[in-house]
Amino acid sequence: MLLCIDVGNTHTNFGVFEAGRLLCSFRVSTSIRRTEDEWYLLFWNLLENSGIEFNAIRRVAISCVVPPVLNVLDLLFVKKNGLSVLKVSPGVKTGLAIKAEAREVGADRVVNAVAASHLYGGDLIVIDFGTATTFCAITRKREYLGGVIAPGIGMAREALYEKTAKLPKVDIEVPEHCIGRNTVEAMHAGIFFGYIGLSREIVRRMKEEFSQEARVIATGGWGIFLHRYCDFVDVFNPVLTLEGLRIIDELNT
Repeated sequence: MLLCIDVGNTHTNFGVFEAGRLLCSFRVSTSIRRTEDEWYLLFWNLLENSGIEFNAIRRVAISCVVPPVLNVLDLLFVKKNGLSVLKVSPGVKTGLAIKAEAREVGADRVVNAVAASHLYGGDLIVIDFGTATTFCAITRKREYLGGVIAPGIGMAREALYEKTAKLPKVDIEVPEHCIGRNTVEAMHAGIFFGYIGLSREIVRRMKEEFSQEARVIATGGWGIFLHRYCDFVDVFNPVLTLEGLRIIDELNT
């Protein structure tokens, strides 16, 4: 069995594959304070509850944008359990031709691009609605051209609260009207409609520069909520990154 782990700034997604099929997946908070023993208990408990023995894991593939967590996971899987671990980094086979500055492209963006190009094909724009929102352009020839990085919707909401003296902390909701009648309604409209508008405009401009026929594939934690309001998104895949890790593991074994 293959354990795939995607460590993001806010959440960590992981899942188990057997013979190319995803058996289960989970989403937990990312913490740089969690020790290797705490990670072990977390993995063990969640997998056992899904009927999968931790000792049945034979290989691990990791995409990580939080270096301290990667070090702890490396200690857990390699030094304590003797497992083969594939860490997505420059030099790992991906099947992509990176046309951007390779060392500047985050592991999560590469993994998403690999998954989208294998699963959907053609010219693609991949959006990952996470802590930051990333937009990546991939050609039908599996060339990674580059992309866009914007603050995530959650980050925008936090900035309004933390950087102003009087604005309250609000939930992210779908407003009934654009014109708010009070401060909270005005913030709901600004955050939600502003973010949808930001994403739509970036996609429009990327298509103008790259390919008008490009399909838009979305993923990410915030995407679970947002994608249904994004008429420019063609496909939403909540486990796109895990699928990419599976594919990269296959390319490298």
